[in-house]
Amino acid sequence: MENALVFCDEQEERIEISWNALFKKAAEIKKSLAENGVTKGDCVVGYLRNHPDTIAAFLATNALGAVWSCCSPDFGIESVKERFGPLKPKVLFAHTHYSYKQKSFLLKDKIQALKTALNLEEKAVIYCQGTTEDWDLETEERIPLNPISVEFNHPIWVLFSSGTTGQPKAITHRTGGMLLEQLKALALHQEVKENDRFFWHTTTGWMMWNYALGSLLCGAELYLYDGAADVEKQWRMIGKHQIHHFGHGAPFFTASEKQKEFTLNKKAFTHLKTIGSTGAPLPKRSFIWLKKQLPHTPVISLSGGTDLCSAFLGGCALKPIYAGYLQCVMLGAKIASWNEERVHCWEETGELVLTVPMPSKPLYFWNDTSMQRYHEAYFKKYEGVWAHGDWIAMHPKKGIQVLGRSDATLNRNGIRIGTSEIYNALHQMEEVMDALIVEVNLKKETTSLFLFVVLPQRITPVLEKRIRTGIREKCSPRHVPDRVFQVGEIPRTISGKKMEIPIKKYFESKNEKETIALGAMKNPLALSDFTFIKQQV
Repeated sequence: MENALVFCDEQEERIEISWNALFKKAAEIKKSLAENGVTKGDCVVGYLRNHPDTIAAFLATNALGAVWSCCSPDFGIESVKERFGPLKPKVLFAHTHYSYKQKSFLLKDKIQALKTALNLEEKAVIYCQGTTEDWDLETEERIPLNPISVEFNHPIWVLFSSGTTGQPKAITHRTGGMLLEQLKALALHQEVKENDRFFWHTTTGWMMWNYALGSLLCGAELYLYDGAADVEKQWRMIGKHQIHHFGHGAPFFTASEKQKEFTLNKKAFTHLKTIGSTGAPLPKRSFIWLKKQLPHTPVISLSGGTDLCSAFLGGCALKPIYAGYLQCVMLGAKIASWNEERVHCWEETGELVLTVPMPSKPLYFWNDTSMQRYHEAYFKKYEGVWAHGDWIAMHPKKGIQVLGRSDATLNRNGIRIGTSEIYNALHQMEEVMDALIVEVNLKKETTSLFLFVVLPQRITPVLEKRIRTGIREKCSPRHVPDRVFQVGEIPRTISGKKMEIPIKKYFESKNEKETIALGAMKNPLALSDFTFIKQQV
């Protein structure tokens, strides 16, 4: 009996879900949705864990031609209301609890608040226990879902931008575009094949959950993990379950490298075909560490985003890999690196633009009937040309470097530098576990560079001097920080991205509560150090 899914949690229990069991569960849910009046074009939302329940609920929703949207339980309830409210969903799926770092969290009160905010009757809330006790795991019957036919541009799901600094964008994707894009990205660029075991660590609140669904299109087994991303536990899972394709956020691989005395047993990973990295630029040093640990496994670094639920830049089995570079432009992505004269440039920093639409270009933002917000998000800078907001440098031989967000660029005396260049320099220092740099305008005449670092021990004048010297020598004398602050954690979004722009606004604004939505943060307690620092400066 072939598996569609394999589920693991922090207790490392393995539960296999056959295609028969998955379709039977999805058919049961589809019936419940129909009884609640869900039809083509209606919205169905989930407040759900990365669990087989969630996959079955999505398939049932999709089979009816309804539109899916989901948030993970680690989202704050106000952030969930902000996302789901405008969708006016007919049905809410919700897990009753979730666990993180061996601690259980009950969701009863949050679900009640969400049900009230969405004006849903009790029958329109479908509670999921987060076990497989209500699944028929042994069934040999294949129950067809009988999905309805929809047009190419029919919406498949609504994804949301981080929303850490304002109203999140309700990015609506088209069904045909997603099918084409995911088959291309996974089958061609990552060579995911039938019966391969595919695992990308994610939550349901990150677009990589939707992206990982594409492995099912390839006939692969999709592995789901629900819990904290413990370095040793994750690698142990990859070896134990003989995963063929393993993907994670770039910070996980840098944490693996930085964890002292941690090495991988090469013999336990001979099955591993690809390592995928996204969410942030993967430092050159992490490429090298992975190559030494797993010399026969290519590292595929991706750069894209929620806006297209895929990547602009990625990997290719036919090309060599250069540390710190993404191998190629993805098929179907007409990418250029524009300088200030809108001319494509090589081997220098330019703005990532998309000059021809991709199949996965969003349809629209939900409720943005005038398309004004959609236009401002992508086409305000260059009329008719998508400006993604990333700095890149394209090399004719080595590939592409991603140098950071263009709206977070450091510009001192007319000389620009991407934040990723600073992070790469700092990453070479063993003492620096994590870092964030922002340019803040506290006085009208001048700006200041604030560098925040996470260290294993208390900062000393000697170490601070080494940090400054490293940036001066490896980057630019003009980009040596004015102030260096030690903090416990770097604030990150739910998907793990550094919150550069929100922190910049946090220091420049008099009303901090209006600059950052705590419910959209992965680690809201990290702000306490920044609050204290702001009071001092």
